[in-house]
Amino acid sequence: MLDALDTLTEAETVSVSDVLDEIGIRAFAPLILVPALILVTPLSGIPGLPTIGAALMLLVTVQKLFGRKQLWLPGWITRRSVEAGKLANAVDWLRKPCRWFDRHSRKRLHPLVSRPANLVTALVISLICLMLPPLELLPMVTSLFAVAISLFAIGLLARDGLFTLLGYLWLALTGGMVAWLTL
Repeated sequence: MLDALDTLTEAETVSVSDVLDEIGIRAFAPLILVPALILVTPLSGIPGLPTIGAALMLLVTVQKLFGRKQLWLPGWITRRSVEAGKLANAVDWLRKPCRWFDRHSRKRLHPLVSRPANLVTALVISLICLMLPPLELLPMVTSLFAVAISLFAIGLLARDGLFTLLGYLWLALTGGMVAWLTL
């Protein structure tokens, strides 16, 4: 996917629409993963950011649930662009963590990443996204749920059921902990 993005850097600027056209159906998992990773960080403490991230992830997962082949995003997002040099720098920076990820992921636990299982995972991600806005009131709790979404997105992206399984385990642990804290 990074190689595909690298080909876009030959232009002067690159829009979100250009990126979506280049990576096509593979865009779903990364567009779930990026906001989730942002919410894993302390940035999730910024009021409103978890809700915005959840809305974007929900928009993507609902489209996946309905079987769309091409991801639709609002025009105000797809028209956004960045200088090609900045995209090239971001792609170069991402190569090191992606190499680590490629070494540690592989196709395993296939039943957890089959088409029906992926739909269940997308439904679970959607349900988490619906829970995130009210959970903003509890400091950093959204980060805990974002870890589960990140693991699910990695499982979807790499077709690695181990990450999906870890996502479900993390979700059970986090859900139990939040229930215990709030009761």
